[in-house]
Amino acid sequence: MNYTRLEKQLQDPAFDFLKRILQMRGAEIFLVGGAVRDALLNRPTKDYDFVVRGIPAPELELLLKKSGIVNLVGKTFGVFKFDPKTRYKIQDTRYKPLEPFDIALPRTEHSLSMAGGYKDFEVQSDHKLSIEDDLKRRDFTVNAIAFKLKVKSEKLKVIEVIDPSDGLKDLELKTMRAVGEPEQRFKEDFSRILRGLRFACQLDFEIEAETKSAMKKLAPNLNDQKNSEWIVPRETIGREVVKMFVLDPLKAFGLFESFNLFEVLMPEILKGIGCPQPPNWHTEGDVFEHTRLAMKILREKDFLKEFPKFSYDAEAVFGTLLHDIGKPYTIQTPEKDGTDRIRFNNHEAVGAKIAREIAERLKLSVYPKESPYHIDIGNLSWIIEKHLIPVKEKVDEMKKTTFEKYFFSDRYPSQKLLALSLADELATIHENGLADTSNYYYIKEKMQEMTKQVLDKSKPPRPIISGTDVMKVLNMPSGPKIGEILELLREEQLSGGIRTRKQALEFLKKLNK
Repeated sequence: MNYTRLEKQLQDPAFDFLKRILQMRGAEIFLVGGAVRDALLNRPTKDYDFVVRGIPAPELELLLKKSGIVNLVGKTFGVFKFDPKTRYKIQDTRYKPLEPFDIALPRTEHSLSMAGGYKDFEVQSDHKLSIEDDLKRRDFTVNAIAFKLKVKSEKLKVIEVIDPSDGLKDLELKTMRAVGEPEQRFKEDFSRILRGLRFACQLDFEIEAETKSAMKKLAPNLNDQKNSEWIVPRETIGREVVKMFVLDPLKAFGLFESFNLFEVLMPEILKGIGCPQPPNWHTEGDVFEHTRLAMKILREKDFLKEFPKFSYDAEAVFGTLLHDIGKPYTIQTPEKDGTDRIRFNNHEAVGAKIAREIAERLKLSVYPKESPYHIDIGNLSWIIEKHLIPVKEKVDEMKKTTFEKYFFSDRYPSQKLLALSLADELATIHENGLADTSNYYYIKEKMQEMTKQVLDKSKPPRPIISGTDVMKVLNMPSGPKIGEILELLREEQLSGGIRTRKQALEFLKKLNK
């Protein structure tokens, strides 16, 4: 096993506090959890959790306070949030900022009711408890491995690997397997079901048969309530669901299908099964299969060439997942409704409303704005409601200001609208066996025309004059009329008729005659 990347990172001065702890008689330190798993898979990590044996909690707290800032939020459970960064001024640019560390005593956890809620746990910490007992309380074997650390030649080194549940074998097999008896493990905390699926997406692992069976059996319990409160908080649901779909959209879609999680959490999507589409435009299948294909498209080269970052953008991913969710609710057929063909009138607006309801129900906006997993529900609803504009609207007849609003907007997520539109077009397989992306590329060509005057090709030229200028030149008070005049000016500017401030002022003077 190669720990080169990890041991190099452990030389960061932020980890010097571990050396001070190891100077104490009887002290043992173990790196546990995701950092160990990632090191063994040669993946980068920023989350470092340590278990410290041999030192009682009060002594450990005093030691940590000498090296940084200690957050006592988890003190009752023998866990300290520790941030050494405030005590160090790291000058070496090789060192990257790290997240605060979890420093814990070995502990055991027992579910008091086996009702699947994290609040029902009794946690007992004991500095004398073996590391093996601590590891056996964990969820999946690949997360139940520890590295014992020691100082050698003034450097922190891994001297032993502790693996009581054969996690190393499962890492080699690329398998998620529950620690111990699977059904008992998930009854302790139902959120582990989603956590396991998220890891399967994150690591591209398969799920071991008995673990899979228990997860599928207990999945409906994600909706259990006690005293009118969710056993599994919706915020927990939101965090795991958003993350898994962003990490691997197609795999997450398949896992939700095979574990019946659409039925449990998003039953609206299942209405797409058997919902027909016009065969001359949609040979890929019903609405459900079209959605599956669109999720697959998010990682294919034709899409990534145009939108490399939006494949991993939560709003774009969930916009794709839910873009046609309104179709089963609006379908009209020649047989039942006497229409000329299968139609889904206004399904975009209906779908936007349903998507908002799902996002609010599952707390999909749980991540903060600075997170790559953040979803603004208004943005999500907007791109779904407008996703057919590139197809339905006659772009060549569209006013330049309207074009700017939809495709260059600072107010709306216009680039995500385009990304969703392209994914939708690529997943729409016509009767000739091909997707028609001409609408997207026509819009892209028009966008390039509008930006040829400026260096920043992501936006059209800046407005030349302001509302204040209009009021001054035309001697008019503030009001809606000013906005109308500004729109006229902007239309002329985007059409190339006005390029300078002088030309804009002359245009205004003509309006005043």
